[in-house]
Amino acid sequence: MKKLPESYVNRMKAILGDEYPLYEKALCDEPVKAFRVNTDKISVEDFAKIDGFSGGKIPYTENGFYLNYDKIGNHPYHHAGMIYVQEPAAMAPAESIDIKPDWKILDMCAAPGGKSTQLKNKLQEKGILVSNEIIPSRCKILTGNIERLGLLNTVTTCMDTAKLADTFPDTFDMIMVDAPCSGEGMFRKDENAIEEWSEENVKKCALRQAEILENAVKCLKNGGYIVYATCTFSLEENEMTVDNFLKNNPDFEIVPVKKSVMESTADGIYFDGCECKDIHFARRFYPHKNKGEGQFMAVLHHTGEKTAVYNTTRKTDIKIDKVITDFLDDVLDTYDKEKVTMYNGNPVYFTPDFEVKKGTAFSCGVTIGEIRKNYILPHHQFFMALGKDFKRQIKLKHDSEEVTKYLHGEEIPTDCENGWAVVTVDGCTVGGAKVVSGIAKNHYPKGLRLK
Repeated sequence: MKKLPESYVNRMKAILGDEYPLYEKALCDEPVKAFRVNTDKISVEDFAKIDGFSGGKIPYTENGFYLNYDKIGNHPYHHAGMIYVQEPAAMAPAESIDIKPDWKILDMCAAPGGKSTQLKNKLQEKGILVSNEIIPSRCKILTGNIERLGLLNTVTTCMDTAKLADTFPDTFDMIMVDAPCSGEGMFRKDENAIEEWSEENVKKCALRQAEILENAVKCLKNGGYIVYATCTFSLEENEMTVDNFLKNNPDFEIVPVKKSVMESTADGIYFDGCECKDIHFARRFYPHKNKGEGQFMAVLHHTGEKTAVYNTTRKTDIKIDKVITDFLDDVLDTYDKEKVTMYNGNPVYFTPDFEVKKGTAFSCGVTIGEIRKNYILPHHQFFMALGKDFKRQIKLKHDSEEVTKYLHGEEIPTDCENGWAVVTVDGCTVGGAKVVSGIAKNHYPKGLRLK
């Protein structure tokens, strides 16, 4: 590992005291890898029957496991969205509170999508997730990960947090603020973070984090929760930011995290001038104490009575072209007609319980496909999200020659009847194909194929 800046070492010694040598030693160890089972696609119990790379359970995450496998991105289970590879400490913030399955949740700084997809697994049919990322290229990656996991009732947006506050006022039951930070907790994984670190950058990040939190308040319903998280250790970006937020927002309080997270983390730190008597409710994840990198989290609760000011129900009188419903009737066993709508000129499948104004979203719901002349060319997201409802299914095993050919973009033989079909791997959709006379013509996106 690269040499740590002297000023950083001194700051960490002040925070850790006698524990600092243990922390520095831990930075020389290999980073800990982990994954989550995507329970929107497969239950933890069913995955356990086919699991070949788990290295043990993560204690604070029901569907989280340490990873004991190389090149997991090439595995068919990854392509099928059955798992999401995520650093174990990064799983802790989304586990900090009990989430109701019908909540509307906003992830303000969401790319690449680890916390977003984790949060979505906790929601059910009535729950809605909006994932935002300000940088367009990263928003595309975020949208791709949500697409790979086949998640319903999701929206991705690409805007700054001030615009988010104008777009979705008083809307969400919970907001995840995984704030951009100085990245001190990632030094073991990313040596570039060491090169980019400076005390000046720490202060800049703290100012930006305070601004993001204030915009989060505007998006939150009365009585809602903000989970504030960073992957850094600095007091300025963590406890000081929380303390200043509570001073400026007296209708908020810091509350304890869930027991499982508390037992795997260290207390937040009191500092000179700290006015929050419960700052120890904030949590710190250290690499020398637990398996994972650095993480900070604090749960901030609005103490007002629960109200919903913003009416989020969309209109359901949008005219749907018959070519869309004919296509859906042909390929699906069942679907909810009220969820079929149009967004930015494309047919999508999305709940009627949430309005997304035209032009505000990068992606809204599940893109069904592209309307061509008298037919629909289905989108990969449509196969991934609604595959279990397809009439025609080509069922493959993860270690079969056919699935390897499919992931390389090749045609495969099949006894499936003619028409659009999903290709499944051990029961979960990995993509789509057009079956013609015993041949499944590959519809797996070129950018996702094995090289």
